[in-house]
Parts: sequence; structure tokens; C-alpha cells
Amino acid sequence: MEITFYTVSTPEQVQQILNLQALNHVSSVSPAVAQEQGFVTVKHDPDVLQRMNLEAPSVIACDGEKVVGYALVMPRSFAAYIPILQPMFDLLDTLSWKGQDLKDHSRWFVMGQICVAEGYRGMGVFDGMYAKMKEVCSKDYDFVITEIAERNTRSLRAHERVGFQTLHTFSDAVANEDWRVVIWEF
Repeated sequence: MEITFYTVSTPEQVQQILNLQALNHVSSVSPAVAQEQGFVTVKHDPDVLQRMNLEAPSVIACDGEKVVGYALVMPRSFAAYIPILQPMFDLLDTLSWKGQDLKDHSRWFVMGQICVAEGYRGMGVFDGMYAKMKEVCSKDYDFVITEIAERNTRSLRAHERVGFQTLHTFSDAVANEDWRVVIWEF
């Protein structure tokens, strides 16, 4: 097995991302699997995800032609197309990094979601996707931001290992979830 890292280039790859997303959505995994292996919290609309990848291709990990991991590059222009994430974008507009308001800084994007297929975890796929993301995005962006559910401890540890730093924490009473907003400078 040889894992290779690319940016999305075909509609078939977008469909494989959607399939992997569905398998790892918090509603599809047991609480024990969610705690031990992690989970994703958003299901993307296929058309929106396709358009998002045309504007800023996401990073994928492949075993041959099979997508076994993805890290979604979400330009800020897509905030309105993913209503469940609008509160996150609204929150980000109130935060600052190194003395500059995020809303006034144009050179960042949201890492829309990252996922590694079962059977490929613990093999460096996560780190490899972020290395590829840094390689392809650092010419246009200074940093990437994402938010992680506090109970998703595997994801929190992995993001810290790559170099993400906590920017902000908050509780979402509606979703009954605590979140950590993290940032990674390129």
C-alpha cells in the first residue's frame, strides 16, 4: 500500500469524499468509535462541495484510485452555502490573531473538515494531508483555521501534533457541544 497526496481534480474524487464523510459522520458511528477514532460533524451538499473544490481544491490521500482521506479547503466565500457553519464564520469575524482582526485579514481559509478512512488511521495520512495542504496553499494563504469539538480528543491531539494552536474556546448551548477554534500558520 502506497499512500499518495493530491488535490481534488475530478467529480469522482468529490463523490468519494462524500462517501467517506457519510461513513464517519457522528450520526453513523457509535459513541465508542466517536471517542476512540473521531468523527465528522457536517454533511456537505454535493453541488456545493464540487464548486468549493473548483475554487480551491481540497487535499486528498489516495491508495491507488481510492480516496482514503480528505482535508477540505473552504474559502470564506462559501460561508453562506453551508448554513450549519455560518455561526462559526460569524464567530471568526469577531476574533483576532496577532493583533489583527480576522475579518480584515484576507489571507486565510477554513479547513472545512478532515477525515481518514478506517484502516488507514495511525499511518501518517493525517500529517501527510496537512503537509500537502501547506505546500499547495502557503503561496495564497498565511494560515488555516478550523474548529473541533472538545469531545473529539483524537482530532484535537492530531491537530496539536501538526502545529495548530488554540485561538478560542466556546460552548454552543443549542448543540450542547464545547468547541475549540484552532489556527495553523504556514
